[in-house]
This record gives sequence, structure tokens and C-alpha cells, in this order.
Amino acid sequence: MRFVTVEVGGVPRLGLLEGDQVFLLAPLLRLAAGRKPRGKRTARAGDVPDDLIAFIERGSLAQARAALALGRRLLKEGRGRDLVMPLARARLLAPIPRPRKNIFCMGRNYAEHAREAGNPVPDVPVFFTKPATCVVGPDAPVVHHAVTDALDYEVELAVIIGRRGRDIRVDRALEHVFGYTIMNDITARDLQRRHLQWFKGKSLDTFAPLGPAAVHRSLIPDPQNLRLRMRVNGEVRQDASTRDMVFSVAQLVSALSAGMTLEPGDILATGTPEGVAMGRTPPPWLKPGDLVEAEIEGIGVLRNRIAAP
Repeated sequence: MRFVTVEVGGVPRLGLLEGDQVFLLAPLLRLAAGRKPRGKRTARAGDVPDDLIAFIERGSLAQARAALALGRRLLKEGRGRDLVMPLARARLLAPIPRPRKNIFCMGRNYAEHAREAGNPVPDVPVFFTKPATCVVGPDAPVVHHAVTDALDYEVELAVIIGRRGRDIRVDRALEHVFGYTIMNDITARDLQRRHLQWFKGKSLDTFAPLGPAAVHRSLIPDPQNLRLRMRVNGEVRQDASTRDMVFSVAQLVSALSAGMTLEPGDILATGTPEGVAMGRTPPPWLKPGDLVEAEIEGIGVLRNRIAAP
């Protein structure tokens, strides 16, 4: 299943993406619940999740499949047009528009990227975070803030946690994953250097585009076999595979959870491969007007344009 968040009448709504149609989940769940025979459990209005974190906590794939089946049937019958919208007319937001916590991130998780930045390949995962205020969705502008002259891009596989856990074993780690999306880890390299750590240079507003969809793990059985690409104005800048990670998704989830509780809706970005602007001579820094496209096999393409301050 492919989950999206769309803006409807100025309100974020949870949807299921199938082909070129977005099915609004909450009203379909309510309708499906209302059609159940008497004596069987029905969903109260307050029980119907209408954002992805709530769905992860309270919903089920069986519910989502039933809602999708009902939506297809209504469309076939020429009804339910208010419950389905064409993707071309939908305004997609980030799958989780406002995470409850900072986004957990990984540095130097691809050996060639570590080397292009002049750093050693790490022996243990290198974690940092980006605040929730960074998050924007597909097609939203990424602001080239006046405080930086060295704006960079980083395509990354992002993991969405589905089950609460602490001290998670590597061999059980993927059971705690709900699904995957794309993050572009936008970075102000000059701020990164000036402040002697990564947080400030990676945390300006709009510096965490997410999307376009959150793809359930059942559709991505092996997260270590996905192709990642980054294009800037159509030019391929990054082209690699998640098999090149130093630490796998399972290893990262396990390491992050050691002594620390992970909760549904937590997001973990898993690092970027080589090809960033910082590693080129001269560095082709992003500038206003540039179109950046982060693509991951099985998930889609996350497009954003760089905007002036």
C-alpha cells in the first residue's frame, strides 16, 4: 500500500495512492464500517485515523484494503467522486507533514560519500537529527536562505517506524518498520563547517523535503536492493544502490534503539551516496530556480525547486 497526505480544503487528509488516483482513507473507512452487519464491531468516528501516525498506531492493512476495495467499487458504479481525486489535481504534502520528533539521520553511511568528503568510513553509525520544522512536501519550494552560499543536495532512503521498541535485535528490526519514503537532506555546507557540527547546517526551514508517498514495507521486502538517484535540472548527480550502505536499515534501527525507545511515526534517514556538490570541483552549489529530483526505486520521485530567500 502507498500512503499519501493530501491537502483538501486547507486540511491535511490521509489517502491511499493507486495508479493516478488518491482514495481518501478516513471517509472510506467510515463508510465501510457503516456497511457492516449488526452485531459486528464498527468504527466510531474518533477511531478513524486521518493522518499517517494515527493510522500506524490504530489502523491496519486490512482496514486500508477494505477501504480501497470500497473506493474502487464506488468509482466503477460512478459514485463516490468526493472520496477519490485524480493525482494530477491533488496537492501532496509530506507523508508525515509534522513529525512528533526530530528526524533521526545517518552520516557517512556510504563509503564513497565519506571518502569524497575527506572523512574515514565509520566503524559505528554516526547519528544526528533535523527538526520537524524542516519538513516540506513534494513540489514545495526549498528556500535558499541568505545565510548560506553553499547549498547542497542528498538523496536518502527514509525509514518510518511502525512498532514501538527498545534494544531491538538486528534480526527483528525490520518488523518494527512501517514503510519507506524519500528524503532530500538539504545542507548548507558552509554552516556545517562554521558551527563545527552538522545540526545547524542541515536544519534550516524547508531543508527536509519528504515524499511523495510512504510505501508499506510489504512492497519493499529488501530495502538493501533499491536504486537511488538525484537529478539537478535533469543532470544525474547521484546514482547508487542501497546495497552500498555501510550499515543496513536493520543495523541502523537496532543501533538507534539501543537503550532508546523508538515510537510509531519516528523517521530515520539512512544516509546519502557519493555525488554531492561538496565532492565536486568546483562545487555546483544549488541556486534559486534549480529543480532537484530525488528518486528511489519502488517509491517514486520527490521534486522540489530551489527558491530565493
